[in-house]
Amino acid sequence: MQFEPSLIGCYIFEGNHSFEMLRRSRECVTNIPTVDIKDVVVGVGNSTGANMDKFAKFKLTAVAGRKVAAPLIAECYANFECKLADSSFIGKYRFFIWEVVKAHVAVTPKYPRTLHYRGDGVFMVSGRHISMRKSFRPENL
Repeated sequence: MQFEPSLIGCYIFEGNHSFEMLRRSRECVTNIPTVDIKDVVVGVGNSTGANMDKFAKFKLTAVAGRKVAAPLIAECYANFECKLADSSFIGKYRFFIWEVVKAHVAVTPKYPRTLHYRGDGVFMVSGRHISMRKSFRPENL
């Protein structure tokens, strides 16, 4: 299967330690954790890399990216290596638009319960799945 580039947009608070690192490096990794490590995710979010090595503190495994210098987190289900695609919204809105240049996805579990931050301390957990496989034409699977 050929990988089709995708775009990801995200707001980064200007006072956040990551803001200037992202602005200068023009690359990042978006890591998609599972609900199993929700406490680690919150701990990482409540900490700043300006004062500590988050990988060491939270016992996370850094994996070298293939397309970017930023590390992937091995404990996450999926990782998207990204390069800055559009910087025009950073100054006024603090909004980064990234192009996914390499995607990594674990083989198992087949249907992970991934964790997605919605803001204000609230997460969404991917839930139950339904199969519509029989409704698809074979060439579209």
